[in-house]
Amino acid sequence: MEFKLSRDLCFFDIEATGLNVIRDRIIQIAIIKYFKNGKAPEELSMLINPGIPISLEAMNVHGIKPKDVANKPVFQQVAKQIFDFIGNADLAGYNSNRFDIPLLMEEFARVGIEFDITKRRTIDIQRIFYKMEPRTLRAALKFYCDQEIEDAHDALADVKATIEVFKGQIKKYEGIDYVDEDGNVTPKPVRNDMQVIHEFTNDNRFLDATQRMKYDPDGVPVFAFGKYAGKPVAETLVNDRQYYNWILNKEFSSQVKQIVKKLVKDYEKEARG
Repeated sequence: MEFKLSRDLCFFDIEATGLNVIRDRIIQIAIIKYFKNGKAPEELSMLINPGIPISLEAMNVHGIKPKDVANKPVFQQVAKQIFDFIGNADLAGYNSNRFDIPLLMEEFARVGIEFDITKRRTIDIQRIFYKMEPRTLRAALKFYCDQEIEDAHDALADVKATIEVFKGQIKKYEGIDYVDEDGNVTPKPVRNDMQVIHEFTNDNRFLDATQRMKYDPDGVPVFAFGKYAGKPVAETLVNDRQYYNWILNKEFSSQVKQIVKKLVKDYEKEARG
């Protein structure tokens, strides 16, 4: 199957020191880039020295030990290579919206690179799977492709498995509507159209992966946590600069910080007329 692309599309997977997207670090990244002009896909895969300990829980999952990355480059040394390889491409992965993308954004932010995803489509293959057939990646590959995954939790092997699952999903659900638990129907949401799949796999109620902000019924961004829960983000932060500075200087994701800066800037610009 050839993907119908209006923009380049990068499938990627990250193995990390743990599951905290703010505190943990990348130790392996693999990317397979598909091109809108039909050029053969290109691969980028590398191990990275995280500079912090790898949790035992993480090692039990991916099997990458400190000795495996001791002599590898740190993220700062490969950040530009990764950034340039991705370019302006859309992003796809398995659980990528909640883990891989925000973790990658944090790594870029630490080295002074702002990785803007607001103009990219993000496609989370896991969300298709969980909505249509709740399972794991291993079961997904078996279910959609009748294949067994080899070298599970090796980043490149997981990316390749994810691509096969995605192709299988497009083929299996072609022409099938999605009906949610409330009986709402989404017509044919899984088809060879990246914009449609982007919309289907993203939870549009929330502005950020850590779900600190959401839209109210009128479409206004409001806080989803803390003392200002339910209050408009932009108006609140313009009136409470101390809270604004607290968000920018505390352990919030770089995505949250990008969003609040833009909301405040746009609000102030509109107020000036």
